[in-house]
Amino acid sequence: MATKIRLQRHGHKRYAFYHVVVADSRAPRDGKFIERIGSYNPNTNPATIDLNFERALHWLQVGAQPSDTARMILSREGVCMKKHLLEGVKKGAFDEAAAETKFQEWITKKKRSLQDIRNKEREDDKALTKTLLDAEREVNKAKATALSKKKAELSLAAAQKVAAEAAAVAEAEAAEAAEISAAVSTPEPAE
Repeated sequence: MATKIRLQRHGHKRYAFYHVVVADSRAPRDGKFIERIGSYNPNTNPATIDLNFERALHWLQVGAQPSDTARMILSREGVCMKKHLLEGVKKGAFDEAAAETKFQEWITKKKRSLQDIRNKEREDDKALTKTLLDAEREVNKAKATALSKKKAELSLAAAQKVAAEAAAVAEAEAAEAAEISAAVSTPEPAE
């Protein structure tokens, strides 16, 4: 029986996550499988991979062929590297201790590079957020300036209106006072 390490789709429409399974190559994609060895969720950033390292290594060593995506997942987690190093031990290229030290160096280098990528993304997000906030502050400042200018114009117009009304009232009072003084100063004809 030819076995494959492949992905089984789960989740709902437009939000898929996958189980990493070992299955007969003739079985349908989401059908019968021999063993579930992990899961893969591409919806998170970065993608979340949960893998049983020992079982994946065992299945690779007994001849299971990974699909392209499963091979990428196994490579990213270091299963393919470990298999490669164990093949070197079998051939006598180096001993098991040297293989383990090489594997640990590879793992630390891989983790460091992933952490650097995450830190760079975090810094880029912070820089973008700062840029957006600065732009928003400038827009708000421009709006506040325009609003204060408009308020000053409105208060000036209101002050002019009040002054015009006061002048009109003063003119009306002056005219009334003039009428009264004219009425007082003109003698009434005697009868």
